[in-house]
Amino acid sequence: MKQASKTALGGILAALSLVIMFLFAIFPSATIAAPAVAGIFLIFAVLEMGKGWAFGIYVAVSILAMLVIPSKEAAILYVVFFGYYPILKAVMEKHIRKRSVEWIAKLLLFSVVMTAAYYLMIRFMGIEFEEIDKYGKAAVPVLLGVGAVAFVGYDYCLTLFVGEYLRRWQKRFKKLFRLK
Repeated sequence: MKQASKTALGGILAALSLVIMFLFAIFPSATIAAPAVAGIFLIFAVLEMGKGWAFGIYVAVSILAMLVIPSKEAAILYVVFFGYYPILKAVMEKHIRKRSVEWIAKLLLFSVVMTAAYYLMIRFMGIEFEEIDKYGKAAVPVLLGVGAVAFVGYDYCLTLFVGEYLRRWQKRFKKLFRLK
């Protein structure tokens, strides 16, 4: 793949990620869905251009999201987890041979990053976490558990998406963008 093609595709993927973040910003309840969906575009970058290009796209989208996305919570979640997770998923699945160890690492990463991100957002950015006010400190482990279940579903959907893309869409994608 030529550098110009990679650059153009990278720009398109970055733009699509930002557009998704903007569209989801309309709905306050989509704070987590926006960065999760926006991160999916990095799968194309990992598969077609490599992890280095995907990381560059992640950095560009992260900077732009922090500057222009109205929902700072969604932008932060993209930066601290959902933006780089498709890249890290590819690395973990390639290098961690034991499936149980891979899942422990993924769940531990998700739990630590999300806990730290929300703690910092509440503490330093004044983002309110209404569930703690309503349900007390028990809300944190319950929400983290629910989040972990949702994360497992997200990871599984990413895996299905990669398989479907490789089986059905990769040839069309390469032809459309003249990537051969």
